[in-house]
Amino acid sequence: MRKIAVGIITAFVGGAMLVSGAGAASATATKHATELKIRDITPNPVVVKAGSETTAYFDIGASSDVEKVTLSVAPQGEFRTFRAKDVKDLEGWRFAVPFNENDFAGKWKATAVAFDKDNKQVATDSAFFSVEVQKGKADTRVSRFTADPYKVRQGRSIYFSGRLQVDDEGWEGLRGEKVNVYYRANGSSGWKWVASTKTKWGGKFSTKTRAWKSGTFKAVYEGNDELNGSESRQDYVKVYRSWHR
Repeated sequence: MRKIAVGIITAFVGGAMLVSGAGAASATATKHATELKIRDITPNPVVVKAGSETTAYFDIGASSDVEKVTLSVAPQGEFRTFRAKDVKDLEGWRFAVPFNENDFAGKWKATAVAFDKDNKQVATDSAFFSVEVQKGKADTRVSRFTADPYKVRQGRSIYFSGRLQVDDEGWEGLRGEKVNVYYRANGSSGWKWVASTKTKWGGKFSTKTRAWKSGTFKAVYEGNDELNGSESRQDYVKVYRSWHR
C-alpha cells in the first residue's frame, strides 16, 4: 500500500507540474510586446513660407501598457548646430511642432519613446519627414550707373556702365542677369527702351546707344522668382548738333 500511495502522489505531482507548465506557456503566449508607432506626420513635407510659421502634427499609436510618450525631432545630414524644437503635447499621444524660415531645410527625423508605469523606457519608434523653407525674394540694386559722356554730339555713341548686386548677407555681384537701359527725352513723360545687356563677373555690365536728343537714362533689372527687381539712379546726357555746343 505504501508503494501504491507513493506512486499515486508522484503521478499527482507530475500531473500538477504538467498543468503548471502549460499555464506558464499559455501566459507567455498571451503576453504582448509593447507597441509604439508613429502613424502619421501632417503635413509632409512641411512647407514654410518666409515670415510665417507652419505647424507639423505627429500622431502616435501605443499599446495599453504605455503610460507616457515623448517625441523629439532633429535635422539629418551634415547639419551640426541645432537648437531643440519646442514640442507641444496634445491629447491622445498627439504632438505639435512649429517650424519657421530659420529652421533647417531638408530631411528630419522624428523619434518617439514610450515609458511604462514605472517610468521605464519600453519602446521606441522613428520616422522621417522633410521641411521645405520658401525664402522671400532677395533684394537687388543697380549701383554706379553712368551714361557717358555727359555731353555728346548727335549721332555719336552714349556708353552705359554699372553694376548689379544682390543682398546675400552683404552686397555681392550678380552675374548672368539681363539689365535694360531706358531713356526719357526732354519734354517727355514716358520712358523708352534703348539697350539691353547681361551682367558679367562681379555683376558689371556695359552697353551703348546712339545719341539723338538730350534726355535722362536709367538701368532697370526686372528680377525673377528669387530676386526682386531694382533700378539705378538717373543720369542726364546733353546732346548737341555739330554746329552748336
